[in-house]
Amino acid sequence: MNTLAPVRPETPSFTGPAVSTWPDTDALYARFAELVSQPMRPIRPDAMPKVLRWFDEHCARSRRLAEQAKAVIPGGVQHNLAFNHPFSLAMARAEGAYLTDIDGNRYIDFLQAGGPTLLGSNHPAVRERVHAVIDDCGPVTGLLHEYEVKLAELVCRHMPGVEMLRLLGSGTEAVMGAVRLARTHTGRKWIIKIGGAYHGWSDQLVYGMRLPKTGRLEATGIPRGATGHTQECLPNDLEELRRKLRWNRLRGGTAAVLLEPLGPESGTRPVAKDYNAQVRALCDEFGALLIFDEVVTGFRLGMGGAQAYFGVTPDITVLGKCLTGGYPMAGAIGGKREIMMSLVGGIGTTSKRAFVGGTLSANPLSCVAGYHALLEAERINAAGVAGRAGDRLCRGLEEIIRRRGLPYVTYNMGSIVHLQTSGVLLLDTSSLWKLLKLKDEAKRRKHMMEEMGAAYAAHGLITLAGSRIYTSAADTDDVIDDALNRFDDVFALV
Repeated sequence: MNTLAPVRPETPSFTGPAVSTWPDTDALYARFAELVSQPMRPIRPDAMPKVLRWFDEHCARSRRLAEQAKAVIPGGVQHNLAFNHPFSLAMARAEGAYLTDIDGNRYIDFLQAGGPTLLGSNHPAVRERVHAVIDDCGPVTGLLHEYEVKLAELVCRHMPGVEMLRLLGSGTEAVMGAVRLARTHTGRKWIIKIGGAYHGWSDQLVYGMRLPKTGRLEATGIPRGATGHTQECLPNDLEELRRKLRWNRLRGGTAAVLLEPLGPESGTRPVAKDYNAQVRALCDEFGALLIFDEVVTGFRLGMGGAQAYFGVTPDITVLGKCLTGGYPMAGAIGGKREIMMSLVGGIGTTSKRAFVGGTLSANPLSCVAGYHALLEAERINAAGVAGRAGDRLCRGLEEIIRRRGLPYVTYNMGSIVHLQTSGVLLLDTSSLWKLLKLKDEAKRRKHMMEEMGAAYAAHGLITLAGSRIYTSAADTDDVIDDALNRFDDVFALV
């Protein structure tokens, strides 16, 4: 057994909460409405060629690799995070708060792999433990390993709604399994999701993604039967949720309500602070299970996740991303023991079993990474440190926006910072008429968001789709202040 001593970088002195204050959602929605009701404020036509020229002059190797990729990869992009305008940037190094591309350009990393690297990228406390396990037994054996037990014990200790844990390969797999588990446990079929949320790309949940009330808009290649028992409700609309629960009760009942506890798209459409508690009460009233998708919020909002922050215990918890600190095969279903026992593995173990699988699930590499990433996050209060960085960044962005007289909206839930400039994900989809008018408007606003993302990158900032920022424990005050100067330079081009 490897006895490598843990890596112990200096502990940050900050011991505050992961989320210092919850944003005023009523005020935010008023600002969202104002943003999308007025003309867009993109990068000026005279400034955009200068932005694009930066890529020509500084990213030649990335451009060549992006073109090479198009010959063997559809569109040249394997996953949505890798898309950048005008072409994908190829990274060679990730460390702490920074990324360096193959041309040698360094960027402040506010993507953080889409959220999982709460400690900062490639943290040594995790990396050395992973190296040791690879040396000892390799990345996978197909058999039990001590770290899958250690990781499960650690998660169960911290998350109020998790008494047992079943590890899987990704957040998408975990949501698929959670829905199957809910239907198995309740004997019901209907699943109600909060519209606009992304819960992975399984057939049954490519429904109402990114924009609420869009139903099967992106369900190309998916038979109607696959989404036949999937429904959606607008976020914050408890009356609509009650109506659907009541109607479903006449048709066999609702198996589960599935939501992101911050609101769809990690709080892009934020929910009121008491919303989750009210959904919990409705689920109890109608006998439906409550599923929290904590793929992003698990551990990023503290070791107990969003459920601990809100004081609301779900029946089933979906985890991913942060679970393994950025290493692959990050997915899990957690929940109450009586529910989770329907996920017993093996052959012919129980007559009431929700079948899930995955040869690489719970592999030693992922589990050792997850265990030590979470131990380190606990030790240094990574969620609190990253949340403090998010607060500092958001305050600075708000000051720049106000000083420059821009209609943009910024707010944060700790280390998850939103910066809405085009408002493409905030368009009103509450009626059929508005949906019919949506396509052209969404296309124009999406292009503006892509151009803003390009301008950020040209100024040394990598964000998620130009509108979401993940801070990490590696983001010192100096890093944030440097970033704010760069954002100010970008907004000077508007």
